[in-house]
Amino acid sequence: MSRFFHPTPIQRNAEQVILDSAASHHAIQVLRLKSGEPVTLFDGTGGEFSGYLSQTSKSACVVTIEAYQPIERESSLAITLVQAICPNEKMDWIIQKAVEQGVTSIQPVTTSRTLVRLTGERISKRRQHWQKIIIAACEQCGRNQIPQLLPLQPLTDWLAQKLQQKQENNPQPEHTIMLSPDAQLNFSELTLPESMRSTTLLTGPEGGFTTEEVNAAQLTGLTTVRLGHRILRAESAALAAIAAAQTLWGDY
Repeated sequence: MSRFFHPTPIQRNAEQVILDSAASHHAIQVLRLKSGEPVTLFDGTGGEFSGYLSQTSKSACVVTIEAYQPIERESSLAITLVQAICPNEKMDWIIQKAVEQGVTSIQPVTTSRTLVRLTGERISKRRQHWQKIIIAACEQCGRNQIPQLLPLQPLTDWLAQKLQQKQENNPQPEHTIMLSPDAQLNFSELTLPESMRSTTLLTGPEGGFTTEEVNAAQLTGLTTVRLGHRILRAESAALAAIAAAQTLWGDY
């Protein structure tokens, strides 16, 4: 059944919903849906609505709602992926697959070896692009809540924020992990206290982290771990770490 995200909240007792132009175009021009075909809508606030296309046009399709189901497909483990941005398709791939694997939020960062340098309007355009990828991934994988896309910032600023939280004795417990092929600790050796249901994974750019960045992360309190004895590509490392976390502590 085709799924569509609706950018504004849908009332639980709604009888009909008009899809926006983007969703309507996708339904008619891409998926080639016809009147009467079943669809599912979700608005990101939880749950989903089943119904069917009652009117179709390229600019505005109408969905007749038949039922609301309070269905959730979120992991029991809240995962924040802190990803050093990679060029174009690689970053798109990481975001798409991270959403499919259940991450709760994505924090893009720039590092010393980041190849992509975004400034001004390019940051806004890339953020909009990434947001579309997140929504499309939710439509595909069945998630009814949209992971948060946090503003792009330098890794140094993000580490400074984590250090400040640590000094202020942040009451929200969190397991914060930095992937490094030079680490001595394997991912499988990590333990997560029963009371802790969240983790943050920091993964580097294509050239990896500098020694200074690794030292700064460790001083901030991050645990450096490796994924076996092999050096993974940036796009492989992020997804392997998410899968490992979900297997050890989440819903895999």
